[in-house]
Formats: sequence, C-alpha cells, structure tokens
Amino acid sequence: MTDHSTLKTLFLLNPEITYLNFGSFGACPRPIFEDYQRWQLLLESEPCQFIAVNGINYLKASREALASYINCDADDLVYVTNPTYAINIIAKSLKMEEGDEILSTDLEYGALDRTWNYYCKKSKAKYIRQPISLPVTSKEELIGQFWKGYNSRTKAIFISQITSATALRLPVKEICEMAKQKGLLTIVDGAHVPGHIHLDMNELEADIYTGACHKWMMAPKGCSFLYVKRELQHLFDPLAISWGYESTAPSHSQFLDYHQMQGTRDFSAFLTIPKAVEFLREHDWVEVASACRELGKNNYKRFCDLLGSQPLCPLSDDFLGQIFSIPIKTEQPEKLQRHLFEHYKIEIPVTRQDKNIFLRYSVQVFNSQSDLDKLYSALQEIIADTDLLKA
Repeated sequence: MTDHSTLKTLFLLNPEITYLNFGSFGACPRPIFEDYQRWQLLLESEPCQFIAVNGINYLKASREALASYINCDADDLVYVTNPTYAINIIAKSLKMEEGDEILSTDLEYGALDRTWNYYCKKSKAKYIRQPISLPVTSKEELIGQFWKGYNSRTKAIFISQITSATALRLPVKEICEMAKQKGLLTIVDGAHVPGHIHLDMNELEADIYTGACHKWMMAPKGCSFLYVKRELQHLFDPLAISWGYESTAPSHSQFLDYHQMQGTRDFSAFLTIPKAVEFLREHDWVEVASACRELGKNNYKRFCDLLGSQPLCPLSDDFLGQIFSIPIKTEQPEKLQRHLFEHYKIEIPVTRQDKNIFLRYSVQVFNSQSDLDKLYSALQEIIADTDLLKA
C-alpha cells in the first residue's frame, strides 16, 4: 500500500496554506516538476534542434504515453494548453446552420458556455442549456431530464464528465450511447477526469473529448489534450493557421500537422506526460484516489449540515470523485473566498452557477482530516461572527 505521508512531501505547495483547491489548477509533485525543468533546460541549451528538428519526435513519444494511459491511438490526440482552447477548435469549425441546436446542461463550465454561445450566435444556431434538477437522485432521472432538451434540430451534444461548479460525475457513457443511436455528434469536456477517475477512450466512444493533464494528472500548467475520432479529424481546422497547413513536409496525419505545428512556443509541459504517467503508476494512484474519495465523502454531509444544505447527489462513486460542492447561502461569495484565504489561510473556491453558489473542496493525497476540520472550524466562526455566510 502506498505511504501517503511520504507522498505529501513531494509537493511544492506552501505548507502554511491549507490547500483544498486542487480541482482548479492541480499541483506538480517534485519528480514531474523536475522533469519539466529538464525539458526547459534542454530547450534553452539548443532551441533550434529542440523545436525544429526533435520536437515532433518528442511530442510523439509523449502522445504515445498518454494514449497508453487513456486507451486510444496516439495519432488521435493533439496537445493543447487547456480544454477551453480545445473546445474553441471544435466550436469554430463545426458546421452549424440557422436553427441547429447544441444540447448541453445548465451545469457546464462558464467559459465553455460562452464559447458555444459565441459560435452559435454567429451561425444563428442555438446552445441549449437543459436544466438538471439538484440534488440529483439517480442516473436515470438525470438522463431523462437531459434528453428532454432533444428534438429534430439537435445536431450535437456537449457535456462534462465531471462538472466544475457542482463537482458531479455525470453518466456520460450512457448519454453518449443514446446520442449515437440518435445519430448525434458527441463532444465531452473531461477537464477534471484524467488522473482523477478511470478514463478509457475506446470504452467511452465519445467522438470528441478534451481533458486537462495539469489538474489531476499533476502535469505542469498549460498541458491538456484534444481527442478526435479519426473519421472526423478532417472537419476541424486549427485556431491558428501555421506551418502545418500545406506543409512542405507533411506527415501521415493532417490532424497532427494542423494542430502541432503552431509556430514558436514552449511545449515543454506537454513532454512531461510520460513522467506523470510513470508517477501515477509507481505510486498506485488508483488506491490513492480511492482513499481521497472516501475522506471527502465522509465529511460531505457534515459540511452540508453545518451550512443548512444537502448533498447534491447520492454519496457514491457513481456521482463523486475527489471534489465536493456544497450549496451555500451568501450574498458575497467573492468576499467569502478571500476571507477564508486571508484570515484562515485556506485555499478553497466559492463558485457561482447561475443563481446558485457553492463551496467546493478537493481532497488530494496531501490532505488529511485535520485540513477538513480546520475548514469546518473556520466556517463555524464565520457563521457566528460575520454576515458572510448564513447557516
């Protein structure tokens, strides 16, 4: 069994901060960060060889490691800086006509709601944020609510595998299967998934998928991927037209040429994926993640009771990973977040989803019951002594 106390010492986070916000940007353990610095030093020691000569092979080796980890073909992956960038590639190129609809939920990440709204408005299509009732009571109920937004004008579905503000695992596999029966394109935002819960691309069978490696896979910031099924890759142009278009030395894949050959940039973060995968496997991260989920679940109802709310879903692995969102009553969410950080040195997000507000805590290997007890005590004091939070 993995020694969690030893793993805690590998992270570079400020020990004075109680860090309960791994879900936003992750954090690099030392071995992965040192690998990142190794690549950066190699780049600076011989920039021309690194970028113009060896870069394609470096990226290929990294894609192969990622493909092995998430079970797909390496040629169906390209690296991007973040999932928002990836979905912009898709939304910009997707052929939408007036009246077409993209079916989603009202639980999606705000930046991607904006992305779809922007491109749908340009083509006079519609982005449908289908309401999902909270708390969720069952997969069947959620799936039924989602498909109420479907009609003959629906062209594609866009859905998160783990939502951001509400931290819910959605039944994406089941929804993708039903979408295929209806002949719909399936686009999945898996920003929080790699390294967090099991991901098997061949099993999931989404047409398009994006995931962040800089969150739960613990790669350096700005390391994510876009997966597109082979038969659809020709549909999607890069956001920046560069050397990969009408390349003088084309590879076997236009998809790779278009999206990898993007001019001068430091892609060192992308090259740390083999080390990240090695780290996860070496330290039995399946067991680590399971222990973190249990710690988070064991405290969830306790926080809900304190804050006068209820869990957003049944307390099971079907709906929860290592992040937990608690509905809260506050008129000053941003001020509450700063108060927790400045007065208690607790790093935790207070997020908005339309009119709803959530306090969201993450549990990673370096967290313990004492961290959650510190948060609980802080919330008790805030309720008693300020007007920032109502129980």
